[in-house]
Amino acid sequence: MNIGIADTSHYKFADIICETINKSAVERDTGIAKRTPEYIKTKMDNGNAIIATDGDKFVGFCYIERWDHGKYVANSGLIVHHDYRGLGYAKKIKEKVFELSRTKFPDAKIFGITTGLAVMKINYELGYQPVTFSELTTDEAFWNGCQTCKNFDVLTRTNRKMCLCTGMLYDPNKKVKEPEKKVVSKKLHERLQNIKKSILFKKEEPKDPSK
Repeated sequence: MNIGIADTSHYKFADIICETINKSAVERDTGIAKRTPEYIKTKMDNGNAIIATDGDKFVGFCYIERWDHGKYVANSGLIVHHDYRGLGYAKKIKEKVFELSRTKFPDAKIFGITTGLAVMKINYELGYQPVTFSELTTDEAFWNGCQTCKNFDVLTRTNRKMCLCTGMLYDPNKKVKEPEKKVVSKKLHERLQNIKKSILFKKEEPKDPSK
């Protein structure tokens, strides 16, 4: 097993990376911004991605994006192939890409938006804190990337104040307390997501034509 910085030698995995990301979104019935193989390759070109491989087999991937002229960076597209899930590779990949982000962009705030409980837990252990969307990047290019997500209308209806995703931020200039081992249980996470859905997808009452 090898986990390291992706380069041009990993181009051959670009298609399966995109397929795995999209398949995971369908299985979890969650919104996700679609990626193209060409876009994934640019991250490999720039040394802004971490890839895990098992010989010639793809295991997992995550990449870095820069926003607001480098004031913010995001660790995006975290994915682990179905054959290797439940073995702790997501956490290892996330730790590697976080380390790479801190090395290449030491002054940048690192953020992410996600609906996944596992990712939230990993982020929290790395020092991320839950924040409102107003504390994240204002770069239009980032938010435009959400257009391929099925919940994009929710984001626009709320003027980008909230969506089903939770915003999390690591600020290198702020010291945070040592995170507790238990953050949010699966049951509580599902309950919070259901509350969000009930609010954001609330159907309007039909209007009375006589009024």
